[in-house]
Amino acid sequence: MTALAQPLGMLLKMIYDLIGNYGISIIVFTIVVKLLMVPLTLKQMRSMKQLQEVQPKIKELQEKYKNDKEKLNIKTMELYKQYNVSPFGGCLPLLIQFPIIIGLFTALRDPGLYVFGSEEIYQQINTSFLWLSNLTDPDPWILPILAGATTYLSSITMSSNKNDQTQKMMTYFFPILIFWWGRSFPAGLTLYWVVSNGFQAAQQIIITKPYAKVKEGSN
Repeated sequence: MTALAQPLGMLLKMIYDLIGNYGISIIVFTIVVKLLMVPLTLKQMRSMKQLQEVQPKIKELQEKYKNDKEKLNIKTMELYKQYNVSPFGGCLPLLIQFPIIIGLFTALRDPGLYVFGSEEIYQQINTSFLWLSNLTDPDPWILPILAGATTYLSSITMSSNKNDQTQKMMTYFFPILIFWWGRSFPAGLTLYWVVSNGFQAAQQIIITKPYAKVKEGSN
């Protein structure tokens, strides 16, 4: 994803030139990118909500036509059309975001190349941040723990079906995996992940809270 890593790296460099602190620049950069992706995120969330709302009717169809797969498919598509719901509506924004995320990871894994233009320039800047002496080196504990914790927080705020066993398993497994990866990734990349997940969780809470109130009021 070099094509995306380069412009994203340029954006981070612009922020760094304004701020002068690499760690804070990564935080600001992450927030800016997440804000730019809000329209896609909202579209994805809207599609997921629509799918959730028709799930009871889909289950009814599955029960009614459990012995007739062809009829079930026809009726399901008719239901989607009736409620103007796309079964792939939640996937498309995610697919668009995925290359952007990979581009971000690429840029932050090799900031010398993608952000500062050369390793020599990158070596000259101060890459320390808070307790970290160098954001290029992995942080063995604190950031990975925060990465795992914020991944868990983001997962539970985005969980659409709390009774889904696979989803439950991933809610616990993925944060552990992120913690493990975070111990080997450059600290700058793990910092991005922490801020990104924190933003995602906050965004989810802000967006879904009014929806939940409306739903409660209608019951």
